[in-house]
Amino acid sequence: MREELRALKSLAGPFPSFEADLTPDEPRDLFSVWLRDAIEAGIKEPHAMVLSTIDETGVPDARVLILKNLDQRGWHFATTGGGPKGRQIAANPSVALTFYWPQLGRQVRLRGMAFQAEAHERYADFRARAPAAKAVALTGRQSEVLGSPQDLEDSLALQNRRLREEPDLVAAGWALFIVMPHEVEFWQGDSERRHHRLRYRREKAGWVKERLWP
Repeated sequence: MREELRALKSLAGPFPSFEADLTPDEPRDLFSVWLRDAIEAGIKEPHAMVLSTIDETGVPDARVLILKNLDQRGWHFATTGGGPKGRQIAANPSVALTFYWPQLGRQVRLRGMAFQAEAHERYADFRARAPAAKAVALTGRQSEVLGSPQDLEDSLALQNRRLREEPDLVAAGWALFIVMPHEVEFWQGDSERRHHRLRYRREKAGWVKERLWP
């Protein structure tokens, strides 16, 4: 694969300029600008992100999911509380989030602590999900071994019937997590590899901004 991989282009650009001195005081504000830039650029699923956690054996685990909201508390995502993500966060709430928008040559990395949103927020999030997504969550079997495709079809048929009878039904243990970061790094790629890196680090007095070597 080496030659095939070397033949693939990376960081071809052109990319947006980056002025670290003109960035806002809080990372949330810069992230909002970059996310909206990604939306306006037509990047597919610009709200997709990698969530990294640590399992019970101390081994890293990572998967792609969707950013659900961003407010003064932090970055929101939802999942089944009894699944691997929920169990891992319950045991160790230290997590990392990674966003990447290749057409813009931009990456954002966050490290922080995840905590559960209020019950009414969790319920509202679940009820806003698409019917198919609700049915899958209601099966309560995330990441378990699947015996046969028919088992899945039978379970989904049952959950869809429950939803028709109880439209406001919420999956037991549905979780809406909020990540409060202590560190956020913004990476603006450069075709000449003179990448721009700006790290926000939370201290007692507020956020400190630091430029990093490429």
